[in-house]
Amino acid sequence: MPGYNFTAMPRVAEAHGPAQKSRCHPWFAAFFTFGAMMCALALALLLFPGSALNSLWRLNPEAQLAFQSFRSWSLLLMMTVGIACLFATIGLWRGTVWGTRLALTILSVNIIGDLANTLLRHDYRALIGLPVGAAMIFFLVRSGDWSKGLRTRTKGG
Repeated sequence: MPGYNFTAMPRVAEAHGPAQKSRCHPWFAAFFTFGAMMCALALALLLFPGSALNSLWRLNPEAQLAFQSFRSWSLLLMMTVGIACLFATIGLWRGTVWGTRLALTILSVNIIGDLANTLLRHDYRALIGLPVGAAMIFFLVRSGDWSKGLRTRTKGG
């Protein structure tokens, strides 16, 4: 186009403002990496029944029965949780806001699941997850520059 100054156009990054950053959380990233690895192990056990790793089900035989009752849905569930944990790992390691929010979502869903296991199945071992999950959520919410922005925005209305 003759006469049009393309350099005067705002860049996409400038139009949306500076990217929000959070703090890098290497310990939380390691935690979610472990979660992704456990999901991969569960997937392998479900996909290859009777393999050399099959003896691992002795650690939690109730889980094996539950996964077998869900059939192919258990594969989808483990894949979804594993991918979510992997993305949370990446986001937390890079110190992104979306990584912290994804981690908070995963932890919140986990707490709801622990409460459901305790109340509906009377599995009181799940209670250990409540204070641990709550402490992790508390730390993630309190840390990082992005949470300060959320707190000041909600105070002003």
